[in-house]
Formats: sequence, C-alpha cells, structure tokens
Amino acid sequence: MDSPPPHDVTQLLIAWNNGDHAARELLMSVVYEELHRLARRYMRNESPGHTLQTSALVNEAFIRLVDQRNVHWQNRSHFFGIAAQMMRRILVDYARSRNYAKRGGGARHVSLDEGLIASEERSAEVVAVHEALEELAKIDPRKAQVVELKFFGGLNIDETADVLGVSPATVSLDWTMAKAWLRREISREASDS
Repeated sequence: MDSPPPHDVTQLLIAWNNGDHAARELLMSVVYEELHRLARRYMRNESPGHTLQTSALVNEAFIRLVDQRNVHWQNRSHFFGIAAQMMRRILVDYARSRNYAKRGGGARHVSLDEGLIASEERSAEVVAVHEALEELAKIDPRKAQVVELKFFGGLNIDETADVLGVSPATVSLDWTMAKAWLRREISREASDS
C-alpha cells in the first residue's frame, strides 16, 4: 500500500487539532499501514518468540498519540516523528522491564547503524542507546531530535528539516555530529562496564 498523500494526513491532523473526533478515527485508518511499517522497522530483528508483537506496538503508540493533549500537529512528518518517539519509548520501557537487573552487564560496543530492537538479548543495548540519547538531549536537544526523527522515525533529511524548522544542511551536520557523539558515549559506557 502506498503512503497517503502528505496533504491528506495534514488536513486530518488539522481537523483533529480543531476537535474533530471523526478526523482522528479516519486518520488512524489512513496512517495505519505506515505506522505498521515503522513498527516493523523496529521489530525486524526480534526473535520469533518475542512477546511484544508489531500490531501491539502500533496500537500502543496510537493510544499514546491520541492521549497527547498539548500537541499541535504541524504536518505528516511531525506526526510520524512523534509516532517514532512513542515507539522508541515503548520499546525502551519494555526492554527495561524485561532486563532491568541485567542492565549494563556484559555490554558491548553498539553501532548506531545497527537495528535497535528490544529483544531479550539486546535489551541492555536498547537501554544504553536510550540513555545516551537522553544525555545528548540535555546537551543539545535539536541533535537528539534529529536522531529520533531520522533514525527511529525513518524521516529523510528534508522531512526532518521541515519538522524542526531548520535547513537540510543543518540537519545533515546535526546528524553527523550526533552519530559521532552517541558512538563515543556508548563506547565509553561499554568500556566502563
């Protein structure tokens, strides 16, 4: 199924912002496949016995999106960026609950370019990346947003620039610097363990 046209999603988001509950329901039907694709990206490397299923991740993310009270949806890219953040947080919460006692034990170097999926074997890695990203957000919130939108949300440079209201060149520079910072931070944490 093709992605819905951006203007259709944007119009539904505007109507939802204006209190149209029917628009929220229609939005779900319009974006469900794309949310599922995003969730599959997160779940791609999961073991077959993983208890969190793709549909459950999509549904939980959408429930959290619907519960957002103070979000003024800008456009399709903004919506999917927030959806990606929700999915990442759900998986981090899941990883923490499944493997909290093991956190940090036997940690290894984690490449940011690897798929970051919460499985029993990778829970500590997901938590380590999440914690490094949280630290980056304290230092440079925009760079952390670039990582969330590009890496976790699957947005391209232009879409990320649009959501953040900056130039594509700024996003490219932030992306390069954020990846280097996260790699260094995760490597440092792994070597300290």
